[in-house]
Amino acid sequence: QVQLVESGGGLVQAGGSLRLSCAASGGIFSSYVMGWFRQAPGKEREFLATLTRSGLTTYYADSVKGRFTISRVNAKNTAYLQMNNLKPEDTAVYYCAAGTVQLASDVDRYDYWGQGTQVTVSS
Repeated sequence: QVQLVESGGGLVQAGGSLRLSCAASGGIFSSYVMGWFRQAPGKEREFLATLTRSGLTTYYADSVKGRFTISRVNAKNTAYLQMNNLKPEDTAVYYCAAGTVQLASDVDRYDYWGQGTQVTVSS
């Protein structure tokens, strides 16, 4: 059983940056594929990015490609999402997730989820 805890959310102006962290415990972190998703009020949970167990291969949604960067440090049991050039439409609760399917973008492919962290981008 893996527990995931996100941190790093907050309020930022449009054009600003934030780095989200996802700390994992209770499992072998390096054995899991990690992903980031977000959910805005009244909308479905949206895939953002994922990377392989080694961190060498990444896959992004078109909506964030070139602005967001996913990474991981297996020695620290932590995944990250660097978010640059933030826009008001990026406002949402951001979730990290762990699974076993490489480069998956479907919510159903992930087995463990954090509680989420709020990101609010003001215009």
